[in-house]
Amino acid sequence: MRLATWNLQHGVARADGLVDPDALSQAIAVLDADVLALQEVDRGQPRSGSLDLTALAAEAMGATAWRFHPTLIGDPARSWRPADDADLDQTPHAYGIALLSRHPVVRWHTLRLEPASSFRAPVVDVRSRSVHWIDDEPRAAIAATIDAPLGQITVASAHLTFVPGANARQLRQVLPWLRTLPGPRILLGDLNLPRALVRAVGGAGSTLLARGATYPMPSPLVQLDHALGIVDDAAALPPSRQLAVERPVVSDHLPVLVQLGHGAGER
Repeated sequence: MRLATWNLQHGVARADGLVDPDALSQAIAVLDADVLALQEVDRGQPRSGSLDLTALAAEAMGATAWRFHPTLIGDPARSWRPADDADLDQTPHAYGIALLSRHPVVRWHTLRLEPASSFRAPVVDVRSRSVHWIDDEPRAAIAATIDAPLGQITVASAHLTFVPGANARQLRQVLPWLRTLPGPRILLGDLNLPRALVRAVGGAGSTLLARGATYPMPSPLVQLDHALGIVDDAAALPPSRQLAVERPVVSDHLPVLVQLGHGAGER
């Protein structure tokens, strides 16, 4: 069984800054993931051709169950509002995270995370020659309890803030929440924290399943994208190993791919 996490950067191709659905579909198909966690996902955004990137990913990987969780509505780089429960299914101009599975999902779980309260950043609009001030985005984690060939497992997708200190606090919220869900448990996502800090926050109750720089592409310098196993004697983690991935032409992040189960061919 293969698990992958990837920050899509809303599907942008590095060569020309445009969203090519065929290139994105091919990159997702190459991962051949049974469970795929995605971050920086658009739905109905003009900048990505008004595509539903979660639906595109589901078709590319052959997912039978998936969920997109919007964290904001509007233009992420200009003007937006926090998403709420009424926005989950159809609201356009949405941006957030997603989780997809080829195996049946028994139950979905969601955790909303508050943004850093004291953060504002200037964004320059070249076209209007003006500066917009934006607040830190709301964040979220979604998890699926999955009936997999190796047994029931809970996998989560998260995208934490890049604001120092606040990202560690958000991880400290996610881990206890995940431990309340059926095990074994694995957290996938762009945690916006380097490996040493993820290890420090997770402590003895977690284990890193992948290592290696993932950002920025095409020459990554730091690992921001992680697969983190939750250590629990009552629900032991299956054996795992990290798999090499091709460097996609899409996004400024490198995907992370992990194999669960005995043997490289086990699915």
